[in-house]
This record gives sequence, structure tokens and C-alpha cells, in this order.
Amino acid sequence: MSTMGVASAFSWTNSISSTIQFPQTHTQLIGGESKRVTFWCVNANMDSASSPKESKMIVSVTGATGFVGKRLVQRLHADNHQIRVLTRSRSTAQSIFPVKEFPGIVIAEEPEWRNCIEGSTAVVNLAGTSISTRWSSEIKKDIKQSRIRVTSKVVELINNSKDDARPKVLISATAVGYYGTSETQVFDEKSPSGNDYLAEVCREWEAAALKVNKDVRLALIRIGVVLGKDGGALAKMIPLFMMFAGGPLGSGKQWFSWIHLDDLVDLIYEALSNPSYKGVINGTAPNPVRLGEMCEQLGSTLGRPSWLPVPEIALKAVLGEGASVVLDGQKVVPTKAKELGFSFKYRYIKDALKAIMS
Repeated sequence: MSTMGVASAFSWTNSISSTIQFPQTHTQLIGGESKRVTFWCVNANMDSASSPKESKMIVSVTGATGFVGKRLVQRLHADNHQIRVLTRSRSTAQSIFPVKEFPGIVIAEEPEWRNCIEGSTAVVNLAGTSISTRWSSEIKKDIKQSRIRVTSKVVELINNSKDDARPKVLISATAVGYYGTSETQVFDEKSPSGNDYLAEVCREWEAAALKVNKDVRLALIRIGVVLGKDGGALAKMIPLFMMFAGGPLGSGKQWFSWIHLDDLVDLIYEALSNPSYKGVINGTAPNPVRLGEMCEQLGSTLGRPSWLPVPEIALKAVLGEGASVVLDGQKVVPTKAKELGFSFKYRYIKDALKAIMS
């Protein structure tokens, strides 16, 4: 029996023992004779006590100290799952996940990843150098290689795990940059890849994940622009608006395929336990918007004007080639998530921004 199977059996036995009191033998006087009678006592709450929803996972996470990873770890910990943080810097991870707040969490640097992955229920792979920076040839190389190297390492460790201790699930991040850019096309999970630099990065990133053992359920989450207060694109945009200078970036006509941080974490969380979540799944909200509308809604939420555009030349001066991430865009819809019945808390940009800024 696998490690996971032993854990499940142990959990099941514990839940049963708490609901059934095994045979109790008593002596009673029946028809003038002394006879031994056995009673079985069953708790009426047995079904709920042994519910599959109560089964706990062991989840190894790369990129756990990042914007999305931190929220995912918080969610898993709150639900009492075991978490193994796979990191390059133990000290950084320990500062973000102090033992007082996260008792029982395992923090492992790369030489220890093998022992963490083997015996895990699932692995979530979120690692990668940030693309929200000025691109040099070295940065571009690191953006690609950081993703491919970590994904390849994770896949290798999963594949080399003993059969009875191999994780059953791999959730691997990728990005909507896979589709290239367009002001007119609508992209879903069946759309072909684009031909620019970010599309190339995503293709190679996904190719590394696809080498995982075929017995492992793989979900590739193509993530859009993640919105949250303490990180991501919004953290860079809010200061512009607070200085009364936050208008649309560039033309404002480019598409902005976004998702609220909580919805993305919920999507990953659901993919961990739901066997229907496999293959490519777009991690975007159902209603992408033009960037001009997004900036207008943000200005309105903050009570700041948003009529003064940030010229392309200014953005390129700051981000160089990396400005293409915001100056170009794509309209990506989450067809697969909707087919799976995933429930988005934030379907519209106005509601998402209001919740984030409240």
C-alpha cells in the first residue's frame, strides 16, 4: 500500500473507531437462563465523520514565497493540510512562514526536495523569476530558464519517486502569454500558441511539465494578470493613481485578462482534489476588459482621476522590452473552468477592485 494509501486507511480507521463502538458483551437473564449478548453501537453521524472532504493532503509547493504562493499556503494551512515549502532560501521562507503562525510546516532547500516530493499527495509548481521588470538579455534568459529548470527538476523528482510514494497530482503554473497578443481575437484553451518571446517561454515551460509520469494527473493553469492588494501588477499601478497620474497605459485598447487572487487560489485548490481538473485550464476571470476600462474602474475605486494616459515611451523607459506585458494584451476566457462548474467570486473588474481596496 502507498504512503498515501496507508495515511488514508489510518484516517478511515480513526473515523470509524470514533463512530462505532466495537462489540461489547454483557450477561443478561433471558427466559430464566443466563445468556451472553453482544451489542454493536453505531453513531448516527458516521457518514459525515468519514466524509472524503475531511481527508487531508500533503502538498509540496514551489514558489511558495511569491504573491500567489503565499496565499495558497495560508489557505492550505487554514484547512489543516500538511505543507512542504520547496525553496531556494530557507531564511526567506522562514521569515514569511514563521513557525509560531505555521506550526508543522516543512521548509526545504533544493537538496531536500526529493524527500519532500516523495510521499506528497500533490505538488504545486509556481516558481519563476518575475517578468515585471526591465528586460535585458540576461533577465530574459533567466525568466525562461528559471521556469524550465524548476519545472524539470520537480518532474524528475516525481518520476523518480517510488511507485507507492509518487504524488498523484501536479498543478503547474503557466501564463496567458502562451497565446501571443491581439486586440481582436478571443483565446480559449484550444487556441494555438503565439509566436513572440513570452509564447515561446510558455511553450517550453509547459513542455517540461508534460514530461511527468502519465499516472500523475497534470493540470496546467495558464494564469492571467493576478489582482491583489499586496503584490502583482496592481501594487505597481496604485501608487500612480495616488499621485493623480494613473491613466491608461499606452492606447488603453489592449485587452486585460485578469483574475482576483482569491479566485486563482480557489482554482488551484479545487484542482488539487477534483479529478476532473486536468490538462490546460485558463486562470482568468470570465469578463476580461480593455486596459482603459480597467484603469477607469481603478481610478473610480480610489477616488482619483484616470484621464491622463501614461505614454508608451515612459513605460518603455522604465521597463524596456518588458513593457510589452502591459502595452500588448490578449482576450482570454476560462472556457474549461466554466465547463467544470468552477464558481468565480469575482466575475467583474469593478467588484474585484472594490473588494481589494476595501
